[in-house]
Amino acid sequence: MFDYKLLAALAAVVEQAGFERAAQLLGVSQSAVSQRIKLLEARVGQPVLVRGTPPLPTDVGRRLLNHVQQVRLLERDLQGQVPALDEGAWPERLRIALNADSLATWWAAAVGPFCASHRVLLELLVEDQEVGLKRMRAGDVAACVCASERPVAGARSQLLGAMRYRALASPAFIARHFARGVTPTALARSPAIVFGPDDQLQHRYLQGLGVEGGFVHHLCPSSEGFVRMTEGGLGWGLVPEQQVQAQLASGSLCELLPEQVLDVPLYWHHWRNGGELLAELTQQLQRCAGQWLVPPG
Repeated sequence: MFDYKLLAALAAVVEQAGFERAAQLLGVSQSAVSQRIKLLEARVGQPVLVRGTPPLPTDVGRRLLNHVQQVRLLERDLQGQVPALDEGAWPERLRIALNADSLATWWAAAVGPFCASHRVLLELLVEDQEVGLKRMRAGDVAACVCASERPVAGARSQLLGAMRYRALASPAFIARHFARGVTPTALARSPAIVFGPDDQLQHRYLQGLGVEGGFVHHLCPSSEGFVRMTEGGLGWGLVPEQQVQAQLASGSLCELLPEQVLDVPLYWHHWRNGGELLAELTQQLQRCAGQWLVPPG
């Protein structure tokens, strides 16, 4: 049988990105956390952490973290079924990896009523939609929204819909860089705005126009900041159309190529053995995500 105090120490170290904060979370000394990790490693016969900054789980550590995530969810189900076990306190937060554009647009409206009715607390880890699945693979989260269809072992994925992106820029930027019209060559030579090193949207957009290779760009790891920089005339960028309806209506942002959109499919990944809570949250997302996401082309 597992000693769940040892597993809780492993989860705390990974989730809190260090031994000191893990100790604060668990209400024990840092040496006690270190001792629990050593006992766990002795129990499984191999390391569960790569000691670094931050500490990272090994392969067996990831499997143990995945197990911890699922046990937490199943324990919540049991508390609902056995009232004597429910102390009335708010439960642990449900950890979910989510891309920044979903967080800035449809996510809160989609899950708000569910969290209120089920007394769910969330801890959201913001990752680019291209790489969010790595959080599940590492055992960091119980679920994620990402652009990858194929789930990790032990998980399921469901298509929620697609987020539609449009290439936008401010009127001043357009006058400065596209006086002779918006062409693929002119786009590649004009400063773009990219969310981060993992963001490939602008690359894919230009490739769809026949432009290969690199291009000059700013890096802005904030969905709201991305829109502000575009409005400020620093560059052109691909922005979710539902995020900028007011800017398009007022004219502070203009479309560069109205017929050229980029639809990014979004998949909901969750553990197969995640219990009733994850199953009900999955049903909630499947029911209502279509209000904000477009059908994938």
